[in-house]
Amino acid sequence: MLADLTTLRVGGPSARLLTATTTDELVEHATAAWEDDAWLVLGGGSNLLVADDGFDGTVVLVRTRGVEHETDADGVTVRVAAGEPWDAFVATTVEHGWTGLEALSGIPGTVGAAPVQNIGAYGVELSDVLTRIEFLDAATGERAWVPAAELALGYRTSTLKHGRRGVVLTVEFRLGTVSEAGVPVRYAQLAGSLGVDLGSSVAPETVRSEVLRLRGSKGMVLDAEDHDTWSAGSFFTNPIVSAGFAETLPAEAPRWPAGDDVKLSAAWLIERSGVHRGYAVPGSRAAISSKHTLALTNRGGATAAQVAELARYVQVTVLNRFGVSLVPEPVVVGDLLA
Repeated sequence: MLADLTTLRVGGPSARLLTATTTDELVEHATAAWEDDAWLVLGGGSNLLVADDGFDGTVVLVRTRGVEHETDADGVTVRVAAGEPWDAFVATTVEHGWTGLEALSGIPGTVGAAPVQNIGAYGVELSDVLTRIEFLDAATGERAWVPAAELALGYRTSTLKHGRRGVVLTVEFRLGTVSEAGVPVRYAQLAGSLGVDLGSSVAPETVRSEVLRLRGSKGMVLDAEDHDTWSAGSFFTNPIVSAGFAETLPAEAPRWPAGDDVKLSAAWLIERSGVHRGYAVPGSRAAISSKHTLALTNRGGATAAQVAELARYVQVTVLNRFGVSLVPEPVVVGDLLA
């Protein structure tokens, strides 16, 4: 069952499951999967909602491992196999004194999935340090390195998420090395919890420890005993609207510049529309997290249909209250949110 391979713990079986433990095996399995009409590449399953009837196709499970690095006078270049668990890799960078990823601690999933969403947290995005990916193109069968500049990396998006079909094999980063001053903190909440001014430099191990604490307080660090972490993380992206539309919202609505547009807080919109932490549709085992409004959780025994029902309820409630359409962040497999 794919429920066993996803952090939401919902989803039926796949028609075929192929596990790749080396990069060459990943190429082989992916190429074989493309012979089917339907195929899916699965890493940590942390950003995935699979229908209860499963997936009628081939699933390629990425379990490759390996971290290589080259250090020079200006920093370090790190190449990582797609199947490496993301947070374990971040821990490795901190242990080695490599800087740039410590604020992304605690995010579930694998390294290969990180560029797809251009993951980000606490003022840092993957695009800040990503240099290129090794990619197997489903359209051409070509295996080649693709520069980050060609991935159209944006807020929780990339060409890998929209249009470019294939498999990420390896990810390359350009990281810094620890100076005596540490690394600057770019996010107000993190600076406040650390007791420093925004922009102050803090040791990366201290940043990582505090980020893990903050994420844990929101149920965003995986814990098998905590149903608040049986989720896909933030289920909705923060909406980006025109500046004119933003002016129609209550003055207290949080907002941030996003180019010529404005980014809103999805969590604020959900809470102010009347959907509170812990809310569940009557009779459902899916519920809003008791710790964070953006997380839709499995309280044990939930179905994918129940998660989808809750998601639609949140979307309709926010749309009716504020006129804002919330966009789901997870990849949805099956006809669940149409």
